[in-house]
Amino acid sequence: MKDELVERIENNPKYEELISKRNSFSIKLGIFVLVMFYAYILTIAFNKEILATKISEGMLTTIAFPIALAILVISFITTVIYVKRANGEFEDITNEIKEDVKDLM
Repeated sequence: MKDELVERIENNPKYEELISKRNSFSIKLGIFVLVMFYAYILTIAFNKEILATKISEGMLTTIAFPIALAILVISFITTVIYVKRANGEFEDITNEIKEDVKDLM
């Protein structure tokens, strides 16, 4: 029974669509965050003078702090974007697949 259910789900075109969309979207978001993070790290490694620039004369804070903070915020936002899409579009496709194999459950 379970083998038949698994086979039917795997052969469902909606399942292929779900896997394709989910993988594509997560890879794109992951690459975006990694490029942003590693660009910051490479800037630290090869051109730290840019990040050592003070925001203004009287402040002790350099420009590196707000950039690092922005990277954290953007990473959080990309997570929220993925969760919204997973709970929306991806969940809808999953429910359609469940409806298609409901008779085997």
